Amino acid sequence: MPFTPSIALLGTGTMGVGMAHSLLRAGLPTTVWNRHPEKAAPLADDGATVAETLEDALRGATVVITMLFDEDSVAEVMAQAIPLLEPGTVWIQASTVGRAGIDRLAAMAHPHGVPFYDAPVVGTKQPAEDGKLTVLASGPAATREVVQPVFDAIGAKTVWLGDDAGPASAMKLVANSWVATITAGAAFAIEQARAFGLDPARFLETVAGGAADSPYLQAKGRTILEDRTSDPQFALDGLRKDLALILEADIAAGVPTTLVDSLLESYGTASERGHGGGDISAVAAAFAADDEE
Repeated sequence: MPFTPSIALLGTGTMGVGMAHSLLRAGLPTTVWNRHPEKAAPLADDGATVAETLEDALRGATVVITMLFDEDSVAEVMAQAIPLLEPGTVWIQASTVGRAGIDRLAAMAHPHGVPFYDAPVVGTKQPAEDGKLTVLASGPAATREVVQPVFDAIGAKTVWLGDDAGPASAMKLVANSWVATITAGAAFAIEQARAFGLDPARFLETVAGGAADSPYLQAKGRTILEDRTSDPQFALDGLRKDLALILEADIAAGVPTTLVDSLLESYGTASERGHGGGDISAVAAAFAADDEE
């Protein structure tokens, strides 16, 4: 009979909520907790157990998932949580925390004998809701049968990258650098077309079906053209946080930072213009012609 883990999901932001829905749909018992209880409460109507305290969330859990905003928030929560974990409980760390951050968090788990999985996800709000994320995973082979049902519930595929923490978080930075680049490129092309007096929808038509096309380009392009950038699938300020992690990792690895510097400037400009809480496609605001501002 397949093993059915009991989940404690710590963090119910945009991605955490979608992941909770996918876990519940897969029949995995799921308890949710958030530092702001009102953000977790609605999940009770979907079948989740909503814990009022961290201790309540962890009681009986065989797998703990952290899906919090950044390294510091994960470290703060897990410093309290680790002493409360029952023997054998596995920690899946799914937040995007960067290369230095994942080393810090793994170092918190190891002295306590807690099996630790570096497992950030690629995808945004809708794939999280649909259980169609890509899970990037690295962690011990010995307990993979415990975590694989979780990964199967939230993801369309799991990409295993090693037995130690680190490679998965590194690959997440690579993936997000591409997401940031293609989104900014699509936004720039659309705003450039506007400035040239062209219908920007014709740009999407021009590349459609060709080698330069992609479903992501078309989706983000339509979001910009239909003025739906205020509805975040991936919040712009969240990507700015990730770009800072990418910059840090690039400097440490000796990667030239010309591109990431430009991306940070562009997304930063859009945030300063009031779009930080919107979708990453709102980076288009950074490229609008001066007479449109």
